[in-house]
Amino acid sequence: MWDYTDKVKEHFVNPRNVGEIENPDGVAEVGSIACGDALKLTFKLDENKKIVDAKFKTFGCASAIASASAMTEMIKGMTIEEAMKVTNQDIADYLGGLPAEKMHCSVLGQEALEKAIESYKGAVSPKKEGEIVCECFGVTDKEIERAVRENHLTSVEEVTNYTKAGGGCKKCHEKIQGLIDAIYAKPMTETEPAAKPKLTNLQKIRMIEETIDREIRPSLKHDGGDIDLVDIVGNRVLVATRGACAVCQASQLTLKGFVQAKLRELVSPELVVEEVSQ
Repeated sequence: MWDYTDKVKEHFVNPRNVGEIENPDGVAEVGSIACGDALKLTFKLDENKKIVDAKFKTFGCASAIASASAMTEMIKGMTIEEAMKVTNQDIADYLGGLPAEKMHCSVLGQEALEKAIESYKGAVSPKKEGEIVCECFGVTDKEIERAVRENHLTSVEEVTNYTKAGGGCKKCHEKIQGLIDAIYAKPMTETEPAAKPKLTNLQKIRMIEETIDREIRPSLKHDGGDIDLVDIVGNRVLVATRGACAVCQASQLTLKGFVQAKLRELVSPELVVEEVSQ
């Protein structure tokens, strides 16, 4: 049995905003019953162009129902610009977290919201961009890349949890791993690159601080989180998580898959990031 939070259970047992708005300002249908999850979202704007009502219909599991219910509650009172910034992680956080295997339900909610906003703006949703990687669920390389970058995914299993890609016949696992490797690592060359000159402790500390400020912190803050550099002991980089990162169930994935990977890429491949309480 999945380990659901009380809030997930509440939104599943007593879902909010079930139904469909007549003459909506925005409407979207995403997913498919064939893939196991489908969601229809409609919303209405008031005279100030704020979302005054939002309703959903879904075919899916408890997490799908809870995610759609939470998402419609979240966007009420928001402007279109504010609603455009809602991410799948925001939906999961609102519910107190989702099982890793069910994160694709929050992604479905984010996708429905984006497409409903597109319909309001009169934009024609383009055909799926990119090359189909997972034939079973029709997931493209662009969709996988986006999920990996936005959620700092580091394994095929995590990609499956967020997109369903690879959850069927598993023939695409090698392609998915290749996409992950391409995002987090520089491509291999036939000849070994020239070794970087060894850094002094002062140079290493300065580069770590600059990399955190320039490359890492802006991305974390975009999702409501942050980290503080506590100390550097040899190749151990000790950090304390802040904001959303401090309460996120996937914080260790973020520290290893994003923070550590970026520091190894831009400073030294020997660095190890560790979380400390402070």
